[in-house]
Amino acid sequence: MKRDDKSKKWNFLWLRGLRQQWIVNSVMPVLLLLVVLVLLFSVGISNFYYNSIRDGLEQQAKAQAGAFMDYFMSEGFAGYLQKANQAVADFEEKNRIEMQFVSNSGRIQASSLSGLVVGTAPGTSDITTAIESGRMDAFRGRDPRTGENILAVSHPLMVNDQVVGVMRFITSLRGVNQQVRLAVMTVCLIAVLCMMLVIVANLLFINSVVEPIGVVTEAAKRISAGSYGFSIENKYDNELGELVENINTMSLKIGQNEKMKSEFISSVSHELRTPLTAINGWGETILADQTGDQTQLRRGIRIILNESRRLSTMVEELLEFSKMEDGHFTLQIEEMDLQAEFEDAIFTYRELFRQEGIALNYQGPEEELPPISGDPERLKQVFCNVLDNAAKHGGSGKRIDAAIFREEDWQVVEVRDFGPGIPVAELPFVKQKFYKGSSKARGSGIGLAVCDEIVKLHGGEFEIANAQEGSGTVVTIRLPEKRL
Repeated sequence: MKRDDKSKKWNFLWLRGLRQQWIVNSVMPVLLLLVVLVLLFSVGISNFYYNSIRDGLEQQAKAQAGAFMDYFMSEGFAGYLQKANQAVADFEEKNRIEMQFVSNSGRIQASSLSGLVVGTAPGTSDITTAIESGRMDAFRGRDPRTGENILAVSHPLMVNDQVVGVMRFITSLRGVNQQVRLAVMTVCLIAVLCMMLVIVANLLFINSVVEPIGVVTEAAKRISAGSYGFSIENKYDNELGELVENINTMSLKIGQNEKMKSEFISSVSHELRTPLTAINGWGETILADQTGDQTQLRRGIRIILNESRRLSTMVEELLEFSKMEDGHFTLQIEEMDLQAEFEDAIFTYRELFRQEGIALNYQGPEEELPPISGDPERLKQVFCNVLDNAAKHGGSGKRIDAAIFREEDWQVVEVRDFGPGIPVAELPFVKQKFYKGSSKARGSGIGLAVCDEIVKLHGGEFEIANAQEGSGTVVTIRLPEKRL
């Protein structure tokens, strides 16, 4: 089996397991509830029918036994059997209820059903209780003689507080059992239908969840396999739609980051190669020069120093970026003079820019600025990077204006160049790592990201915008005067 086929197979099994787990967790409680309800209904309907019949027979037994003792046995026990036979013969409900007279020894003496049972001893508990304890009792079970399901009620016949016989009423439960079974079967059928509806509804729902999950799973596998930028068609308007949207966004961002990383590696490789080539070339030229031309020597050394400075800057940016990614980027906070640090950066770059034909103009604050809490080395790194970027991207304007001033509780540094500016569409992304946009200037694309991180760690704001008047770009750095 191929790897893709195995992957699909395991994916299918996982989805099937999810279905099973969902069905078990959601259907089993409903099934147990329905079983309990059916059992309770079955017991309840059975007790209702049987208790109703029992109550009817007991009322009839009380009435018939009372009348028999009042009218037939008022003269004593004489003629008891004759009176018993007359009572069963006159019994009006003999078609559905059997009326029996049982002796105090437990044998049937008279019956409204037929003479075949006379002389037999049923031996049921209701007869025993009536004879031994002198109280009415009921029996439900199988007739010892016929095996039929019956309900019987026995009422003692008393003479001088002595049990002389038992009047017994028996009815068959065949019809009642059929009604109970029919009711229970009806309820069971309803429960089965309810269970089927629950299962179908759950299957429809879980399928509506599982299928999108399968699609998202396959998409995630494709993304993890390197298909960055791959997107899923979003056909859902619920939480699944939000999940798909997040997956698509993640895929797009990963694709963009991978593209930027590839461009970054290519750019850094090129940026490293260019100064190294210049350094090697001029080093060999100086070594091979036998004329001792001081002008050419100074020119070569100056180029070597400039290219070495570029290499050092790129290496420092890479190290800072590595610390940012690892979470080891920290500050050494102390009381510092922001104006002094900024003016040191101005002094450092003014002569370098002059050699390139760029005028660096500086305007100080109108009042003395108070010290702030910050990391002098990190903030000077930000100033140098901003000035270097201004010359690199806006040096064609041959002018850079720098200023520092106070704005409420903030100390603000502004650096403006007079170059072509930044395309409006690229402004939101210029501070992102690896982003270089359409600029052809040399650089790694991480310097501004490092600057932004340093300023944020100081609780400040780092903004890049195009100048409102004329051309060029304005970088604004705001740092709070309050202690961090």
